[in-house]
Amino acid sequence: MTIKTQIIIKNARIVAETGCYDRAWLRVEDGKIAAIAPGDSPELPGTNIIDANGATLLPGFIDIHAHGGDGFDVMDGDADSLAGMARFFARGGVTGFLATTWTDSGEQIQQALQAVASAQDMRAGGARLLGAHLEGPYLNTEKCGAQHSAYIRRADPREALPWLDLNVIRLLSLAPEFPENHWLIEEAVSRGVTVSVAHSNGSFDQIRSARDLGLSHATHAFNAMSPLHHREPGVVGAVLSLDDINCELICDLEHVHPAAIKILWRCKGVDRLILITDSVKIAGMPDGRYQFSHQEVEKRDGSVRICADGSLAGTTLTMNAALRNLMSVTELPVEAVWQTASLNPARAIGVDERKGSIALGKDADLVMVDEKLDVRMTIVEGQIVYARDEAE
Repeated sequence: MTIKTQIIIKNARIVAETGCYDRAWLRVEDGKIAAIAPGDSPELPGTNIIDANGATLLPGFIDIHAHGGDGFDVMDGDADSLAGMARFFARGGVTGFLATTWTDSGEQIQQALQAVASAQDMRAGGARLLGAHLEGPYLNTEKCGAQHSAYIRRADPREALPWLDLNVIRLLSLAPEFPENHWLIEEAVSRGVTVSVAHSNGSFDQIRSARDLGLSHATHAFNAMSPLHHREPGVVGAVLSLDDINCELICDLEHVHPAAIKILWRCKGVDRLILITDSVKIAGMPDGRYQFSHQEVEKRDGSVRICADGSLAGTTLTMNAALRNLMSVTELPVEAVWQTASLNPARAIGVDERKGSIALGKDADLVMVDEKLDVRMTIVEGQIVYARDEAE
């Protein structure tokens, strides 16, 4: 499909930042949203006209916690893998993502972060690489989940400062209960990096103290964190009750029970909940057994489990499916929950001035979906990077 300087999408249901238009059109000029209006679109010479035929136009999804997909992994540490991931994510409506690391040796993490740094301006015909999410290695072995426990350690300035100096980390996940990690919370926040509690066995008071140091985010709420108890609320109780902490959610209806999702929704509301995939390299691949990081895993019926003990190890989730699941659990329409997949993650990593919603002057990052929320088209900064073959 030829890409024009100008695109008009007509006959669309548009979920804009200012409201929902049941039948409207949108004009893209030089990669930006130049006009949004109800009714019939103008016919402008030299413009690529796309007829949505009643489909819904949403802001492109932003996945701030994704490890890989389609056989590619961030820890491969090369630009080709990041480009492959970008193309795969676009099929699920993602227009921007953070390449998320695993706990590993310093050398492997350094290589992965350097690959992200070298690919910052990548135009790979897929989702836009927005930076890195450093998940680990500064976690708690008691809540390591699928992370490599042998490499979990405390934050050492000699290791962590050079990573921050690469200026690609946008989100940093750690276990804040350890005093040795406190300096890193303050240092990262001072550089504009969002800090998140993750894989933590901390107490309520420890999380509240970390919040006072600048922590403002919770990695995959409920998963790999100390649970809620009525006398010791733990990490779960802290992130649910502290109003200024954003919570990620793996909404595959397997990692978190629908009842717990409802509780999270009621506690955090539409402005503080962030959908993520936590997808791994075997997302999009056939069922079977795979070597994954330091262990063997099995992908079956959409789940990824560690063969040794049956525990979950990331997901094969896509962002459009996560949003669809949230709509089902909350019994709300897409116009009531859309920002959990786009604007909220954009705010969390500080790119909301140009991304995350359909508004005049913002990047034309758009996803066209049908009534089932299946993706028909993905547009990144005005370029069509995925269009569904109607024969699929």
